[in-house]
Amino acid sequence: MIPPLLPPIPLIPVLGVVLAPLDLVILGSYLLVTVVWGSWPKKGTQSAERYLLGGRDLAWPLLLLSIVATETSTVTFLSLPGQSFVEGGDLTFLQITAGYVVGRFVVIALLLPEFFRGQAFTAYEVLEDRFGPGIRQAASVLFLVCRTLADGLRLFLTGLALQQALGWDLPTCVAAITVMTAIYATLGGVSSVVWNDAVQLTIYLVGAALAAWLIVQAVPGGATAIVDFGVETGRLHLLDWDFGFFGGKMTFWSGLIGGAFLSLATHGVDHLMVQRYLCARSQRSAAIALGLSGPVVALQFLLFLLIGVGLAAFYATNPGGEGLAGDQAFAAFITNHVPTGVRGFLFAAVIAAAMSTLSSSLNSSAGVAVRDVFKPLLGVEGANSVRVAQLATIVFALLQCAVALTAHWTVLGSSVINDVLAIAGFTTGVLVGLFALGMICGRCRPLAAAIALIAGVVAGAALFGWNWSNMGSPNHQIHWTWNALIASSSTLGAGYAAAKVLEPQP
Repeated sequence: MIPPLLPPIPLIPVLGVVLAPLDLVILGSYLLVTVVWGSWPKKGTQSAERYLLGGRDLAWPLLLLSIVATETSTVTFLSLPGQSFVEGGDLTFLQITAGYVVGRFVVIALLLPEFFRGQAFTAYEVLEDRFGPGIRQAASVLFLVCRTLADGLRLFLTGLALQQALGWDLPTCVAAITVMTAIYATLGGVSSVVWNDAVQLTIYLVGAALAAWLIVQAVPGGATAIVDFGVETGRLHLLDWDFGFFGGKMTFWSGLIGGAFLSLATHGVDHLMVQRYLCARSQRSAAIALGLSGPVVALQFLLFLLIGVGLAAFYATNPGGEGLAGDQAFAAFITNHVPTGVRGFLFAAVIAAAMSTLSSSLNSSAGVAVRDVFKPLLGVEGANSVRVAQLATIVFALLQCAVALTAHWTVLGSSVINDVLAIAGFTTGVLVGLFALGMICGRCRPLAAAIALIAGVVAGAALFGWNWSNMGSPNHQIHWTWNALIASSSTLGAGYAAAKVLEPQP
């Protein structure tokens, strides 16, 4: 069994957590290097293209790591093992990665050519060519509002995870992550964000692999015993062939179809991801980074799910597992059963996952605000656009922090938070419908696009109302993986019908 903290080493309580000096040195060194290196002045950051798009000269391996890091949060790091840790848990969550891969290749085939046809700065410039500037600005505002609310709530959930893992009070967790991340995201621009993403992904994947190795060493019989335990308890079950439209479980079809549309939404029209493609040296480089990110995410999910199986095997024969919720098991293991030094590295990995997601959100939001809102309305150009983008980064950091703290002070439950995040995901489906309408109809009247946008939002409200009314009956709720498909089809259907009705008569 892995020994707990070694008795001879003095322990120092830090904000409620007992850490050894070596843990503090490792954790502090990581935070210091991240902020200082990320904030170091980068060549050419005085130009908007360099600050917001890295001069369109970032290599695909770097962008691949940034894409994966951006979509992996602290909640993923600490909570995904819970999918297979809990009684009745298994590997079925992995089925969604099949849809992720399919959706990415649709983006590569249909949307990347649109983004690289001109010198676009944001995803929503494409909409102006089809529907005019009003729809572009409406889509951008929708993105900014939903990104701020959704990522503010993700910051809240991250704060909850760190509160549990580190023992800090939640406002301290939220404020610390926000301040440190905002410093390098503001001063260094997207190049700092992408490079830090790459380093942070490496840290938390190495941390996860190290934790997996420690779990294997801690279980009598090692990997063989864990596999036997997983088979006996059904935790290695992978495929579920139900359609899965209703209910809370992941199935092959909800993962493949729903996951494909979800990936099309999050990676095709959400500027959080599109910004990475526009930083690439070419469309081909962007396609390679995006295409490879699907299998990498699948392997990452598999690693975390297998960690959950290992944790279940470990706590089956060791005290401390009684009453642990799924999203508490990994944090409890790190806190109580990991040697000094390694614990500090794993805490750094937990914080790295949080910072990578937040920094990408802040920089992409600033880019959309400057290019799609302030430039058309206020004529912001040149060096002024960089200063405005830096100011916007700070403002969005404060707004997301405020959302997270509001969620804490109003004592929102995690179920409410997850419902709101589901609706935020639904809005990206609305944007998929708008893009699809533009590709099918070509140039059509802005009124048709406005009707499509409104119809998509109404459909989202109806879906939210349905699931809310069935809160006590999960088997009657529509599974969250279908949100993007419902949103995009509602938007496209309404917009196409409106375009035909409004089409000039011969």
